[in-house]
Amino acid sequence: MGLFSFHQPKYELIPRPRGKTSAVIVAAGSSTRMNSVNKQFLELGGMPVLARTVQAFEFTDIISEIILCVKREDLQRTRELVEQYRFKKVKDIALGGDTRQASVLNALKLVSEDAKWIAIHDGARPFVTPDEITRCALACEAYGAAALAVPVKDTIKVVDGQGFIASTPERDTLRAVQTPQVFLLEDYRAAVEQLGDAVYSFTDDCRLMEQVGKPVFLVDGSYENIKITTPEDIPAAQAILKNRGSE
Repeated sequence: MGLFSFHQPKYELIPRPRGKTSAVIVAAGSSTRMNSVNKQFLELGGMPVLARTVQAFEFTDIISEIILCVKREDLQRTRELVEQYRFKKVKDIALGGDTRQASVLNALKLVSEDAKWIAIHDGARPFVTPDEITRCALACEAYGAAALAVPVKDTIKVVDGQGFIASTPERDTLRAVQTPQVFLLEDYRAAVEQLGDAVYSFTDDCRLMEQVGKPVFLVDGSYENIKITTPEDIPAAQAILKNRGSE
């Protein structure tokens, strides 16, 4: 657990990116892999997953505002959560779309006009830290787009249509990408416009930049920044809480 080094090139750290950084936290998934239990409101150490996620951005100085995106049936419950935990940076709540990308685009409509940078994060990643968010945002200013990532631990195989191994990529070149993923907002919007309807099938925001030829810099992440997706993730989440002394 914890941080590690990719031996990345140095970039100049400045107090904060120039211009407003808005965070979009996407929490509109169907939770089908969680046996239909709403993972956003699942309690970890007495606090809902979504509240833990929002709290990390609330406590990050580099973030100016937060837009949440939830399912229609979770709208009132989310409003109550924001009020209960007194999240001052939550500017608005968007309704989720039919796909993750549709949800992000709905949320972007509510971002302040003077926002320059957009940090997109999974609501079900409650263990991201203010330090990780800040480093990712600063890297975005330096390189135009950035995301947290960790080296993969297992050997990865590419398979053919019949289930046989087709090739084995070098593990040293592979990274598991996390969130937040941070972009210059005008570049993100331009990529969406260029890709048209194809954008709605994307499950990863970095892919938009890849598809239009813009490089994305990967920032040291943490193996603790897990996405809670299946029931098997709950014991891992509880172990992280215990490790942080937050049971």
